[in-house]
Amino acid sequence: MISDAELDALRLSGEKVRVVRDGLESNDVTGIVVAWDGEQVLIRRQNRRVVKLDRSYRYQLFSEPRQSPTDE
Repeated sequence: MISDAELDALRLSGEKVRVVRDGLESNDVTGIVVAWDGEQVLIRRQNRRVVKLDRSYRYQLFSEPRQSPTDE
C-alpha cells in the first residue's frame, strides 16, 4: 500500500501518475493525485473527471516504464 508521505509528494509535485490495477495496460488509470484517506485515493483524470481507487493498487509515475502488478 502506498504511504501518506508518497501520496503527499505526488500531490505537491502535480506529476501525472499511473495506477496499475491488473495485468492489462488498458485498465490502467492515469491522472494526478488530488486527495486520499485511509482506504482510497482520488485521482483527477485528463478529462477532469475524478476516480476513487483503492490504495492497494500500484501507483507509479507515468513517465516511468509500466511495471506489472505481478512484478515484485
